[in-house]
Amino acid sequence: MELRTLRAFVEVVRQGGFSQAAKVVFATQSTVSKAVKQLEDELGLPLLDRLGHRSRLTAAGEIVYRRAIRLLAERDDLEAELKELRGLTRGVLRLGLPPIGSSTLFAPLFALYRQRHPEIEIRLVEHGSDRLNELLHAGEIDFAGLLLPIAEEFASQAVRREPLMALLPADHPLAGKPKVTLSDLRDMPFILFETGFALNRIIFDACRRNGFEPAVAARSSQIDFIAELAGAGLGVAFLPRMIATQRTQVPISLVLLDEPGVEWTMAMAWRRGAYLSPAAEAWLALLRRTWDGDGSI
Repeated sequence: MELRTLRAFVEVVRQGGFSQAAKVVFATQSTVSKAVKQLEDELGLPLLDRLGHRSRLTAAGEIVYRRAIRLLAERDDLEAELKELRGLTRGVLRLGLPPIGSSTLFAPLFALYRQRHPEIEIRLVEHGSDRLNELLHAGEIDFAGLLLPIAEEFASQAVRREPLMALLPADHPLAGKPKVTLSDLRDMPFILFETGFALNRIIFDACRRNGFEPAVAARSSQIDFIAELAGAGLGVAFLPRMIATQRTQVPISLVLLDEPGVEWTMAMAWRRGAYLSPAAEAWLALLRRTWDGDGSI
């Protein structure tokens, strides 16, 4: 059963005949007649009782007519909703972001996106990289903010690249240096993020390349608390430069971490080859315009 045959049948009933229905559906009278006959053949019941040039609904025809009106109305509603989506007058953008750096990087983009597309609902979740990978893989979010490197199953758009800073107590012997290496810090306990944060893996991998496993003094998911612990002398912590320099209320010394290949590169990832809704496409276009251009928003 096709919607076009239902439409032809409905118009025959509405217009009171085949010739008037043909004008409404922009077809010939014979085409409309064949469509109604096809519908009757498919259902195995007569829908119209033809009396000369006039027709009236049979009992089966009344049922089909009533149902067909509902189906065609649903089709019209479907087309209207899809038109709204294409025009970005409605829709949902599902984002997963890490707690580290999200407010600095994405708050201005959220504001601009919202300004351009006020009807789009933004659904935001915050997790470490491991959980974001799971959500993205399962298709529960459209995009995830992840640190490079990113799994092959995902495509990505780089957002920001930052060197790492070592957070040391203000009175530490290395505090006055312009830069330090991980080898310089190997005897200090490390203050890391909770399990599941990609920054931990970056630090651990670099330590192993330098031939040691760091001793972990504490873990937390709170950036300010980590900075406070470093300032109190519990150990050394590591943050991207743009985030570390915002910790102005904490008595710490920020020293550049001088390690080849160790940096914090945030990217927006999505499932490779997956369908992106118009709302998601608009978000990706905004990201690319911001990153690929001069950085102005």
